[in-house]
Amino acid sequence: MNIAFYLTPKEEVVWIAEDSTIRQALEKMEYHRYTAMPLVNKEGKYAGTITDGDILWSLKRCPDLRFKDLHKLRIKELPRHQDNEAVSINSHIEDLIPLAVSQNFIPVVDDQENFIGIIKRSTIIDYLYKKLIAYKCG
Repeated sequence: MNIAFYLTPKEEVVWIAEDSTIRQALEKMEYHRYTAMPLVNKEGKYAGTITDGDILWSLKRCPDLRFKDLHKLRIKELPRHQDNEAVSINSHIEDLIPLAVSQNFIPVVDDQENFIGIIKRSTIIDYLYKKLIAYKCG
């Protein structure tokens, strides 16, 4: 089944511009209680994923950095541990199962590689659960 039906559109996704500061990312993560967010560049393309771990590891590497200075550092300057792999809107939900094992969300891009939303891991699990129930009952 095509993933468009399961898409959480960009307008409903908590994402952050890659040229935002670390402080802005932390504040947004804290407010929404997320551990990871998609990064979007100025052109509207998916630019990666920022995690709380990426920020913590960067702070660990810079012991002289103080919280009050976090507004000086841009997210795009941070080394990232792992970027969530993006998929095309033309993908099928079954193709996302291997990605969902290690990603809380799967970024979705259109034919021009523009970020258009995400598929949540919980949505994939719900899809599989319904298929399992239908199989058991059918």
